Amino acid sequence: MRITILQLEVSDHEPWPDRVDRVVDLVASCRDADLVVLPELWVPGAFASRFFAEVATELPGPIIPRLGAVAKELGAFIMAGTFIERADPATDRIGYNTAVLLNPDGAIAHTYRKVHLFGFHEGEARMLAAGNDVTTCRLEGGRMTETATYGTSTCYDLRFPELYRILVDQGCDLLVIPSGWPAQRLEHWRVLTRARAIENQLFVVACNETGHQQGVELAGHSVVVDPWGQVVAEAGAGEEILTVDIDLGEVPRIRRDFPVLPDRRFRCVPAN
Repeated sequence: MRITILQLEVSDHEPWPDRVDRVVDLVASCRDADLVVLPELWVPGAFASRFFAEVATELPGPIIPRLGAVAKELGAFIMAGTFIERADPATDRIGYNTAVLLNPDGAIAHTYRKVHLFGFHEGEARMLAAGNDVTTCRLEGGRMTETATYGTSTCYDLRFPELYRILVDQGCDLLVIPSGWPAQRLEHWRVLTRARAIENQLFVVACNETGHQQGVELAGHSVVVDPWGQVVAEAGAGEEILTVDIDLGEVPRIRRDFPVLPDRRFRCVPAN
């Protein structure tokens, strides 16, 4: 399976409508990929909460169909990153931080509303609503010659390992994590992406932003980690396109040869 990660610079100096046009063109250039992955909230910027209300939309909104047309042209899945999905106007929150997966026909195949909101009562934790559902999606068709059970989480979710046990219990073997992780905590990013791969014996594909937003420097260093915890590829600190070939057959082989997961004595369930 060939995965292309678009580690985007998302900085204050670039108006978000210009960035949308630029990113759609970048995605269209990924002609050999089975799966293209974008980062968290790349339209406004993960830390640019002043734009959240401006870009909030009901799904699919104006941007996702443009990426859907590219997915259809490429015959590829596109993990389109996350968007501000407008909430019910009756609530006191702008919306959800929602990850969107597009299938090779250009339609929405899967969505995930970020469960753990970052900010400690500021930023998205104050402005957005948390999701409650954790589900997987089967990837097959398009350019793919293999199949995968796809699961996703978003950025701050990385710090909550119980979420990933729920995905594993649903058969997840490919975990995709769009992020807007800051440079100040880069070492946490590196440790946690490897930890999630090791403890769950699956591939982790983590796509981060780079650039500066509202005084925050983003870390970059998007990474692909194999089910043994080895880093297959890692980007640098700037904008970068990272293309990686992975063998999904490694997941059942490692789970068979080093059968950790059957020794679990507890199971995680979502909180009410």
